[in-house]
Amino acid sequence: MAGTPGRPQPQLTDQNAFFWTSGADGRLRIQECRSCTALIHPPQPVCRYCHGHELAPRAVSGHATLIGFTVNHRFTAPGLPPRYVVAQVALEEDPRVRLTTNAVECDPDQLALGMRMEVVFEQSGDVWLPLFRPAAEQGEPAPLPEDDTAPVVRPMATTEKFEDKVALTGIGSSRLGRRLMVPPISLTLQACEAAIADAGLTLDDIDGLATYPGPGPYGGFSEGGVTALESALGIRPTWYNGGGETFGPGGSLIAAMLAVAGGLARHVLCFRTLWEASHGELLKQGRLPVPAGGDAGWLKPFGASSAAHTLAQNAQRHMHRYGTTRETLGWIALNQRANAALNPTAIYRDPLTMDDYLEARPITTPFGLYDCDVPCDGAVAVIVSAVDAARDLAKPPVLVEAVGTQITERMEWDQSTLTHEPHTLGQSAHLWTRTDLRPADVDVAQLYDGFTFNCLSWIEALGFCGIGEAKDFLDGGKNIARDGVLPLNTHGGQLSHGRTHGMGLVHEAIVQLRGDGGERQVPGARVAVVSTGGLAPSGVLLLRTDT
Repeated sequence: MAGTPGRPQPQLTDQNAFFWTSGADGRLRIQECRSCTALIHPPQPVCRYCHGHELAPRAVSGHATLIGFTVNHRFTAPGLPPRYVVAQVALEEDPRVRLTTNAVECDPDQLALGMRMEVVFEQSGDVWLPLFRPAAEQGEPAPLPEDDTAPVVRPMATTEKFEDKVALTGIGSSRLGRRLMVPPISLTLQACEAAIADAGLTLDDIDGLATYPGPGPYGGFSEGGVTALESALGIRPTWYNGGGETFGPGGSLIAAMLAVAGGLARHVLCFRTLWEASHGELLKQGRLPVPAGGDAGWLKPFGASSAAHTLAQNAQRHMHRYGTTRETLGWIALNQRANAALNPTAIYRDPLTMDDYLEARPITTPFGLYDCDVPCDGAVAVIVSAVDAARDLAKPPVLVEAVGTQITERMEWDQSTLTHEPHTLGQSAHLWTRTDLRPADVDVAQLYDGFTFNCLSWIEALGFCGIGEAKDFLDGGKNIARDGVLPLNTHGGQLSHGRTHGMGLVHEAIVQLRGDGGERQVPGARVAVVSTGGLAPSGVLLLRTDT
């Protein structure tokens, strides 16, 4: 095929060049382990199955099964104006190998899961992109590859729990809004100063700092990390931590808990700042440099530029397998908006009906506008303290009952579990091994909702209903309402309150357990579950009151 100019380019390396250039002779090539014949993708120096080290490219048939597709309406990618189809296919030789690609030479309305597809290459610069079209000969649709949905969770390493040594003692937030156009560090300072005052501490009491993701190329997603806050406030921490390879703010909180439990600090200030809305506006105005290109990886050459493109296909497969509908997801969006109406800090508070939800402009099928969270500017801070110090502070401490962190699925988005959001099942199973409490003991749930389907996956993974039963559990929205069996995202969630990447969920859990929720308060809330992260990595916290 003739090339599409301007597509994002993968970076050719000695390890992957065989894949990106194999289309020059029209043959698709995948790395093979010569010891066990498994196909390995993306290429690695070792076989993940038998741990053999003899690997080499192998030409495959180029036939695959269509296991997911989403019609992109909203996102733009160089060389790919909307509307285009991002797809995932599983190779016939080894369905464990999935390729993100574009479905081409077809009417998207005629695509169906299980179709047989065949590769067709498009040259783009120095690479040949493997695209897929429906094969000329179609039999009965093939079944989707099965996931192993029974994660093997390691038992507790010790009988002593670090969670018992810590408490959450202070919370604070900055003003939250769309395009506030203020320096992000000023938002961080507002949240941190509020959290310190809330705990009844002073700056001198803070001997630890933790954040996510820290400094780096995180446009709109960071104020500069620990370094920026230390520079502004002059804190001299005994311990600090910041980095992107953890499950968002929940990861920085657990790092702080471990530091406190290990005796490295007494009061750790954890913070998360976003200025995504202002960052986007400044880019449009030309007041910030456009980020350098760099390696487009395995997804972006096909216009899969957002987590939405991956998660939309997980949602599509859930619908295919379990009968979930768009209305199922709609009840989550409507619930969050109803709760946000009672929260004066929420960005979107206007009433939302099911018709509004269903008729909203499409983003990437099956997601519409109200399936997606709200980019915003704001900061949230939480203080982790030693439990013996916590009971002498200004507010009743919130205790940590258990955490769930174990990874049981592949990290790469398109190689991981097919039906659920990746990295919910293992982390949830791990959580329940660290406590005697059960899902029925939970009074309020603050579950990550970057997209509606994130939330659905956490509900099932945590055991509030069975796997595949969310359609019935969510029907009508009564079970997740504030007076239902599982009051959900009581501040409006990220779908209506604003995208704080999970730290706002932690903040709201503490508000509820303190009984400070005002009109949105769930009476008698004593146990709260909070999940942070979507796709990978992710994790979950179980919090409780001190009584």
